[in-house]
Amino acid sequence: MGRKNKVLGWALAAAAAGGLWFFADKPAPPPNESQPVATAPKNEPHSGDGALTLPPRAGLSGLRGELFGSPPPPVHRAPKPKAPIEAAPPPPAPVAPPMPYRVAGQVVHDGPPRVVLAREDRVYFVREGDVLEGGYRVESIKSDAVTLVYTPLDERQTLAVASALRVPVVPPTVTAGRGAKQVAGGEGRPAQLRWEGPARVTAGSEFEVALKITADKLVRGSPLQLSYDAKLLEPVAVRAGEFFAEGSFTYRVNPSGSITVGAFGKGNVPDDAEFVVVTFKPIRAGAAELKLSSLVLQGAGGAVVHEPIAAFRTSITQ
Repeated sequence: MGRKNKVLGWALAAAAAGGLWFFADKPAPPPNESQPVATAPKNEPHSGDGALTLPPRAGLSGLRGELFGSPPPPVHRAPKPKAPIEAAPPPPAPVAPPMPYRVAGQVVHDGPPRVVLAREDRVYFVREGDVLEGGYRVESIKSDAVTLVYTPLDERQTLAVASALRVPVVPPTVTAGRGAKQVAGGEGRPAQLRWEGPARVTAGSEFEVALKITADKLVRGSPLQLSYDAKLLEPVAVRAGEFFAEGSFTYRVNPSGSITVGAFGKGNVPDDAEFVVVTFKPIRAGAAELKLSSLVLQGAGGAVVHEPIAAFRTSITQ
């Protein structure tokens, strides 16, 4: 027992001596001239005994700067250049609307030239200088063209006059032995027109005058104009005849003594059919006349030639 205790004590003493040697400062190696020797910065404080010390640090309670000092001036920077703005394209130039009128015929008579213009189912007897609906004005009327001006834009448009609208009235010739009416050139028999009305009327009492037509060809419509003596007759009503019972019919009364009519139908072959019927009121006694001053019969293939017609005459008594 005593010997074991001695051995254990020696072992503990050796272990203690080894630990003291391990934690003891090792001697610094000799300086090597090839390696630079690090020196402490001059501004770092150090103690006189060679021990390293940390620089003093101010606490959170220390002042960082002036509490109410003005902030530093802002840094001015040049603004970024703006992207160029593309200019909007200019609006399109205004143009006149599609031409709503067409030439339906010419009026052949003494005085300034006139034409018949149609717009849908309405007709207009116009002369140079007349103003039409939709901002149009009749600038000129020639034998082959009519020029209209769209006044809002001062834009001119020309309407061609078809040769078929300038229909010459060919007088009929009688073939000997047959009594048949023929037209020179072999175009067939022209349309026939006639008046139907009383030969004598009383002032103040209304009466009707009907214009009837018979034709061998299709007749679709006709712009026409009637003339009367406004001092003797007063128009009371104007209506379409039976030929245009299912078609369109428009008219305009001019107090100076004329009636403009536009009638369009399905395109039938008339046989003694009423074309237009006018109701008059006689004003005073006298010999009154009703004339067909202009007429253009329109068929499926163009204008339809017609025979001339004399004026309707009636005697007005008191």
